[in-house]
Amino acid sequence: MKAFVFIIIFLFFSIIVYAQHINQIATDEKSGKPMLIGEFKKEILQNDTSFSWWFESEYESYEPEDSILKLINLDSVKIVCVMGTWCSDSRREVPRFIKILDELKFDYKNLSLYAVDRNKKAPDVNIDDFVIERVATFIFYKNDSELGRIIETPKVSLEADLLEILSQ
Repeated sequence: MKAFVFIIIFLFFSIIVYAQHINQIATDEKSGKPMLIGEFKKEILQNDTSFSWWFESEYESYEPEDSILKLINLDSVKIVCVMGTWCSDSRREVPRFIKILDELKFDYKNLSLYAVDRNKKAPDVNIDDFVIERVATFIFYKNDSELGRIIETPKVSLEADLLEILSQ
């Protein structure tokens, strides 16, 4: 019985020690305001008042073009989004992008969200692997091959640029 209890306790602490930290909040040294760093889930943008004030207003006001959305097929597409909650471009584009994904009924298990600090670094994530120069950056993959990126500001619109990337 003691061995069983020991194993359970060992497994519990192993999970805690090796678990990646998600939804980490740090203080932005420049502004003194909270910022996300590392991997996060989209719900924190909607539910934490440090971020929801800008997320919700941009999400609600954006109207993606339905005629383009009807042409987008995200089956077997994986997406990586690297953003900064301190960055005005990220604050504008990420809520809009999430709205597009919601309207397309995207399977969020295929979306990885990472927040970086002003040096484009994040704990527990090697952001250098993604070669990020500006945020927000949306990277699209199919069969482990990169299809394309939307960097900082779309050329036409998020949905039009996404359709162009998927059509190549």
